[in-house]
Amino acid sequence: MTGAYTRLGRRVLDHLGQPHRYAHTVRVARLADRLAQAHGEDSSRARLAGMLHDLARLYSAERLVSECDARGMTIDAFERRHPIVLHARLGAELARESFGIDDPAVLQAIARHTLAAPAMSALDAIVYLADGLEPGRDFAERERFEALAFEDLAAAMRAVLRSSIDYLHGRDLEAAPQTLAALAAYERLERSSLSA
Repeated sequence: MTGAYTRLGRRVLDHLGQPHRYAHTVRVARLADRLAQAHGEDSSRARLAGMLHDLARLYSAERLVSECDARGMTIDAFERRHPIVLHARLGAELARESFGIDDPAVLQAIARHTLAAPAMSALDAIVYLADGLEPGRDFAERERFEALAFEDLAAAMRAVLRSSIDYLHGRDLEAAPQTLAALAAYERLERSSLSA
């Protein structure tokens, strides 16, 4: 497995062409692996999704839109205004096309790592959190949120989603409908668990 993972790493680095972005993917893969182990999830799937999550992150806005259009992928109004978010869904397609990934759970986790979604699997949440909380990120609450992610994925998702939305609103920036819907779903989950 180590040899295969090393070969995968070299292919990802070649694809990205930027050591800084590659270093981020390695940190995400490692944190996703550890989170998966902590929560009894498949760590190899988490590590794989972490390694492949940013395959399209360095593409220009024009290239993201054109490559999504070429594949017949729908692009919603928010994505048209903010094409950078398309890198997640396009990255899942590249993982399938160029890296031979056919595991729907891994592909879904890659596709949801940027905006989240109203219904997130544990693997989706792990990759989303690993991307946002890997040690190369530098913001005041990172370590607290990371510790929370090891204790309770849903609570960490609520905290990170709220923090992201508050950050955007504080700068008069738009939050994606998917992200708002994801937070609403996690808040409903919290309310139902409290009332149970």
